[in-house]
Amino acid sequence: MNEENLKLAAKIIDANYVDLASQSLTSRENMIKNLLAQRSVPEEGWDDLTIEYLMNNLALMDTNNFHKKSGIGERESRIYSSIVSKRNFYMGHGIGRSGDIKAIQPKASGSSLIAKLAHELTFDMLKIAGYQFVEDLIVLPLATGMAITTVFLTLKEKKPDAKYVVWCRIDQKTCLKCIKSANLEPLAIDGIVSGDEITTNLEMIEETIKKYTPEKILAVLSTTSCFGPRVPDKVEEISKICSKYNVAHVINNAYGVQCSKIAFAINQSIKHGRVDAVVQSTDKNFMVPVGGSIIYSPNNAMIKGISELYPGRASAAPLVDLFITYLSMGKKGYAALLKERKENLVYFKQKLSDLAKEHNESVLNTPNNTISIVLTLKHVREYMLDEEIKKESKLKKDTFLGSLLYSKRVMGSRVISVSKEKEVCGLKFKNYGSHIDEYANLPYMTAACAIGLKKEEIDWFIARLDEALKELKKMYLKQTANKLKPTEELSMKVENAGQDAKDNKPEEQKKDDSLPSDK
Repeated sequence: MNEENLKLAAKIIDANYVDLASQSLTSRENMIKNLLAQRSVPEEGWDDLTIEYLMNNLALMDTNNFHKKSGIGERESRIYSSIVSKRNFYMGHGIGRSGDIKAIQPKASGSSLIAKLAHELTFDMLKIAGYQFVEDLIVLPLATGMAITTVFLTLKEKKPDAKYVVWCRIDQKTCLKCIKSANLEPLAIDGIVSGDEITTNLEMIEETIKKYTPEKILAVLSTTSCFGPRVPDKVEEISKICSKYNVAHVINNAYGVQCSKIAFAINQSIKHGRVDAVVQSTDKNFMVPVGGSIIYSPNNAMIKGISELYPGRASAAPLVDLFITYLSMGKKGYAALLKERKENLVYFKQKLSDLAKEHNESVLNTPNNTISIVLTLKHVREYMLDEEIKKESKLKKDTFLGSLLYSKRVMGSRVISVSKEKEVCGLKFKNYGSHIDEYANLPYMTAACAIGLKKEEIDWFIARLDEALKELKKMYLKQTANKLKPTEELSMKVENAGQDAKDNKPEEQKKDDSLPSDK
């Protein structure tokens, strides 16, 4: 409400009340003024009412929300459903123009302002996370895989005869599909085992570039965020190889923004070698819905090429989500989340290690992967070896534990079978899921300590995993009972009696089975 309208309001109700309300409005207007002037994430997160106040004002700047208008084009942001309209803050024109996704959209001043601000605020958030040498960036309404494809297509504009991408193997389908979608051929490089870790085979990368010649290699695609026991690629060393042979280097940093160790490695890569583009997901790093990605580069020309290559307008939804989240978090809020994740990692590893000892398993030593944790499942493997039982029971696959956990409302853990073979994009892989053909001959499971995870969720997971492992053992023992000798049968009855005594504890002694609170 402007000053003139406030004066009119003072004639209707007590002027003192209007004056007090005016101060509140001025306070919010000053917050918006600072945002537009400084173009940086606020130190303290904003309250929802202030964010909605800003969003409604920005929506009124788009032509579809003009008070009186006549839209006679084929794309006038006509939205049939009021629910859809509200969900998008009454903005429907999208962002960009046919020649450049970063261009201002004439019909959408408000949406364009959000897009520009989201761009500026993302610089801030990357800086908080420890990322340096970010010359330019772009926020795309594409998930990570399609964003990487867009990078490859942009690189191919200047190197049309190149047909290969040297790909450090990671068993995640998107990484292959993004290469194939750009009409390129992957040259898969298996990692090497170092202790418990699977790490980068630098020698093979260099040999492959020489074998297929630098002229035919478009890029090396490395990965920094991955499921253990694979660890982030040695991106600094790869960047030096790429610089030596004049080959582009694209880093798949899908959920690596949240990890300071990865940030340092990428900074060193840019400083000492060649990095053309770094691609990361918005949902995995900033807790927004799936659908967006951030591409940054130490080279302005790279981002300019991507923005000009993108065909047509684009949805503003992922940028709106990101913009609102930045305002809601504030710099302090995001810094606190990063700190919390580091603390949770220590807590998570300790709790999982304690559980592993109880079940005669172990947590693999993968210090170079500070997001993904790996638990061995050697006893689960033993349960699956009996061929007669496999025919009649649910214990047909050593990934059955994953299904059991899902039924207990545990989401996101992955159980990896070492015997699994899979074909992806025409390439055949042994032991798919473990990132390498030959690893320890036992299944394992992974769990991620990602941003936003709460200690209550860790405790919930540990309790449910303990239950699942005990249930799995009990199933196995029941199905083998009729095959045991009398003496073995007696010892098993004793063991089962002990388990039954535990199961029949008074209610107050049993583990609490309630869902973690939403604190």
